Amino acid sequence: MFAKQKITPYLWFDTQAEEAALFYTSLFKDSRIVSVNHYGDAGPRPKGSVLTVVFELAGQSFVALNGGPQFPFTEAISLFVNCDTQTEVDALWEKLLEGGQAQMCGWLKDRYGVSWQIVPGRLGEMLADPDPVRAQRVTEVMLRMVKLDLAALEEAYGHG
Repeated sequence: MFAKQKITPYLWFDTQAEEAALFYTSLFKDSRIVSVNHYGDAGPRPKGSVLTVVFELAGQSFVALNGGPQFPFTEAISLFVNCDTQTEVDALWEKLLEGGQAQMCGWLKDRYGVSWQIVPGRLGEMLADPDPVRAQRVTEVMLRMVKLDLAALEEAYGHG
């Protein structure tokens, strides 16, 4: 069974599609594995091995494919997570970073090579402020951060 939404992200893994989907669904509320499909006699992988995993993260459908090592993930696409609190930022950051690599401005690569942006939702409001000086201060502080710190961003926003 494939996702019913109009557009569904399709993630290409080497052999870790099911492992990654299980990991991701453990991190977000309203998440589940919908179906696991296996290779048949036609191959190209061994019969019975996992072909695709359909899963939902916070109600958003995804498909993970075990397609082989030809196409590794890059930062050219990322999964943006809009967090309500610093506690949520911290928890997701810590879990997704296990075996992964921290990057700048709230970005990280997880253990599977998937890029994530873990962002406090309030940041968008601050960056869109009609006062360009306030928005610029927030931008300057954000550009120096690895994991985003909402209190420091709020301080820069409110300063002056």
